[in-house]
Amino acid sequence: MKAIQIDQTGGPEVLRWVDVDEPTAAAGDVLVDVAAAGVNFIDTYQRTGLYPVPLPYVLGMEGAGTVAAVGDEVEGVAVGSVVAWTSSPGSYAERIVARADQIVTVPGSVDPETAAAVMLQGMTAHYLVTDTFPLTAGDKCLIHAGAGGVGLLLIQLATMIGAQVFTTVGTPEKAELAKAAGADHVILYRQVDFGDEVERIAGERALDVVYDGVGQSVFRRSLSLLRTRGTMATFGNASGPVEPISPLDLAPSLYLTRPSLFHHIATREDLVRRSGDLFSWIADGELDVRIGARLPVSEAAEAHRMLEGRQTTGKVILVN
Repeated sequence: MKAIQIDQTGGPEVLRWVDVDEPTAAAGDVLVDVAAAGVNFIDTYQRTGLYPVPLPYVLGMEGAGTVAAVGDEVEGVAVGSVVAWTSSPGSYAERIVARADQIVTVPGSVDPETAAAVMLQGMTAHYLVTDTFPLTAGDKCLIHAGAGGVGLLLIQLATMIGAQVFTTVGTPEKAELAKAAGADHVILYRQVDFGDEVERIAGERALDVVYDGVGQSVFRRSLSLLRTRGTMATFGNASGPVEPISPLDLAPSLYLTRPSLFHHIATREDLVRRSGDLFSWIADGELDVRIGARLPVSEAAEAHRMLEGRQTTGKVILVN
């Protein structure tokens, strides 16, 4: 079968569409025909070597498709079922083998492409507003990169809760998407200092929480906007990893955390609960999943260029 494999780390050019051995389902596994794979920044971090992986390596952690075969000791999953996953390496491929306890069944009300688009970013948004800093009505939150995949979902979930949402975006077109998702205050960070704008609207140190998937370029200024005992949740590195800081920088009794999705779906119960909430909201029309770009799996290099160049909105997926 064909897959996107890296034999060395580097830029998008190291992504190669090659023949690899077709996997088989061992005990506890399922073999899935991949309909769509999600493209995420973690894939670019693995490609560049920021997050080391054993080489050669087939990229992609997230996707959805149809079960082609099941191994021994697998219950509750049948050939022909549509399933989705977000912690199974090798998703940039025509087929993947995943552990049965790491997949979820996709209801008929959600199409496979949407399922592939919402698993990683949707469950990230879910744990950020329910666990990392449990938002309540009236809380003030800042969401960086509000037109991105996580950003648009975060805005919608925060709005559903009744929080006051500040968000940063790079272009007027992205601003319209963030507004449509429910953001109260959309800040074009290339035109104004986002921190100055937040302070103009809300006052000094007015935010309860900052949800930051951007990293280095916004981290320090974001800290300065938090109230006493406010929370800085830095969950991504789109502009580069955050440089080390001293505990003294958190002197206003700030809370700093670097959460990871995989620690929030470590149990089967959490995986099913979080994905089930998302699928339910999608089916009910409460959550809109924007797929900003669809490319063939063979064009994964272009998808990475688009993502890293901030040329995308919502989710980028690769389709077979």
